[in-house]
Amino acid sequence: MISSQILQTSIDELKAITKVDLSVYDLGGTEIAVTAQMADITPELIMGFVHSPADSQVIGVHHLLKILDEGELLYVLVARGMSDDVYMVGKIAVCQLQNLVIAYKVKFDRNNFFQNLLLDNLLLVDIYNRAKKLHIEEAVPRAVFLVETKLEKDSIVTELLKGMFSSQNGDYITAVDESSVILIKLLEPQQTDQDTLRGISETIVGMMNAEAMLNVRVAFGTVVQELKDVSKSYKEAKMALDVGKIFYAERNVASYSELGIGRLIYQLPINLCRIFIEEIFGDNLPFDLDEETLNTIQKFFEYNLNVSETSRQLFVHRNTLVYRIEKIQKSTGLDLRNFDDALTFKIALMVVNYMKYLDHLEY
Repeated sequence: MISSQILQTSIDELKAITKVDLSVYDLGGTEIAVTAQMADITPELIMGFVHSPADSQVIGVHHLLKILDEGELLYVLVARGMSDDVYMVGKIAVCQLQNLVIAYKVKFDRNNFFQNLLLDNLLLVDIYNRAKKLHIEEAVPRAVFLVETKLEKDSIVTELLKGMFSSQNGDYITAVDESSVILIKLLEPQQTDQDTLRGISETIVGMMNAEAMLNVRVAFGTVVQELKDVSKSYKEAKMALDVGKIFYAERNVASYSELGIGRLIYQLPINLCRIFIEEIFGDNLPFDLDEETLNTIQKFFEYNLNVSETSRQLFVHRNTLVYRIEKIQKSTGLDLRNFDDALTFKIALMVVNYMKYLDHLEY
């Protein structure tokens, strides 16, 4: 149903153009929107007209007309005045309001359709039948983007996204939970590469920060060619969002196709993770490494285990860095200057972060 505010705006605009007073009533005779009070129109009179077979009726100086949607009576419109022009204004108002009803119903149905599509709640035959009815293209490239903010400002995010992406271009914005807003982006054939998708994501991040001072995280799935596969891209984007938060917290954009080893660790059973960590570290679990140590390790990995370059980037003496590395070796048994040990330690830290994430979810 259309809101009373929309109905009021519509008849106010018609009154401004035609100078004819209009009122809209529900089927119980309650006034929903009005440009001027009509004392002669009672609930009993409206309900009598509702149950009559006529589509229009004249009572005194009032023209009563029915507003229908696919044969179903929704509202009664009353236009005040005796002339034929008033009756024509009433017919125009009925036509406009019926078109509004259709437009809002299509909008609602599309939102409902995409929500069920993302959650795999539709049979294949229902997908194509409803898509045809809602005028949604079936065989075009699409990708799903998830936009998440730490603050409860999903309505702001939604409005900003609607300003950036239009349903007229085949883009749809919806949500299936309270944690993120979903953009289903229709793509041109030349826009399906990773660079383009990343560019769209970075544009969203920049716009949210510039327009609303929001720090958002954006994740996207792979491009799908069929409407039925949109849920696949959504699941990939959801995984990319989770994996990005666990293993690549410093990044604002996460792509399913670029998750690397993080995707593999994310799918490991927690018991297997515990066994791996215990085998590597024994009782010396690296759960609480201090910030200085973590920063040293991160820079050392970033500069390919190069002691000289890492010490220069950290603004510390080479011997200081070597001391820190040997301190880690003493506590863990792993020498980060050795490639195999460095690789083991890198994977172990990622597994530890994953275990911390799972522990947090349990709470």
